[in-house]
Amino acid sequence: MWRRTPPAIFPVCLGLLGLGIGWRSASEVLPVAHEIGDILLGIALAYFLYFLAFYLRKLAARPAVLLEDMTSPPARAGVAAAAMSMMLLAAALLPLGVSVPQVWWTGVILQIGASAVVCHAIWRDPPESRQFTPFQYLTFVGPVIGPIAGIPLGYVNESILLTLAALVAYLIITAGYGRRLLHSRPPVHMRPSLFIFLAPNCLFAISFGLLGFDSAFFVFYWVANASALALLLLVPWLIKGGWSPVWASFTFPAAAFVHVQILAVAKGAGAWAVAGVYSGLTIATPVVLIIAYRFAMSWITGELAEQTGAAKA
Repeated sequence: MWRRTPPAIFPVCLGLLGLGIGWRSASEVLPVAHEIGDILLGIALAYFLYFLAFYLRKLAARPAVLLEDMTSPPARAGVAAAAMSMMLLAAALLPLGVSVPQVWWTGVILQIGASAVVCHAIWRDPPESRQFTPFQYLTFVGPVIGPIAGIPLGYVNESILLTLAALVAYLIITAGYGRRLLHSRPPVHMRPSLFIFLAPNCLFAISFGLLGFDSAFFVFYWVANASALALLLLVPWLIKGGWSPVWASFTFPAAAFVHVQILAVAKGAGAWAVAGVYSGLTIATPVVLIIAYRFAMSWITGELAEQTGAAKA
């Protein structure tokens, strides 16, 4: 099975790690049991390292398989999500102090490498297929997740640089994909990918909030709230095509929404933010866990590799 480990599994890993950190962080501002976060982080860590080890083994067997995996936007996003998961892993390990700086820098370097590989893949695409997609948020806006662990580690200047670089990419992708939506709607099976739009708005709010730029924090915070409400109302339309690996798009944005609400509570946003934490945890927890279980089962049967077109080492 390891020879066809699909990169599409890593957005789910990102969602699981985010959910675990969300529960742990919620216990610091609200009467929530911290043990829940510890248990979820243990599950998330095992889940991520398990699939990361298999994917690294796949690359070691035949390195060229990485370029072959870059044939679709979801797969490209998956490689970037692996790097984002590594940066988020550093945040999960902060209380333990287990080689955290090395883990964080590994994630940053992997994110840069993933962006370079995806740029190469896009350049090789026929001109008519070079289009903006929500999956590009993970590849090119993914560095915005860096400050979550980077700032506590003391990498403030580096975190500012990562955030600003991601902001430029965010503006370009949002403008480009927004223009594309004016002319055409995504096919039914790709509709869940629209949910990804929630993630960068939440992550920019978190990053600016941690950096102390409160005005920028509240701008993105309210944009994230408005986006979450709109997308929640669109869920029946988004899932009309039934289950597919693109449902991974629901996991990490839901976890990011929980994080931004927790930070808003700490910044005195009041009852709205408290309600956001509880509602976010209530929705995100079953959604992320069920999708993670479904992905693991479909990987075991080989269905996930077939559906995502994963290359074989």
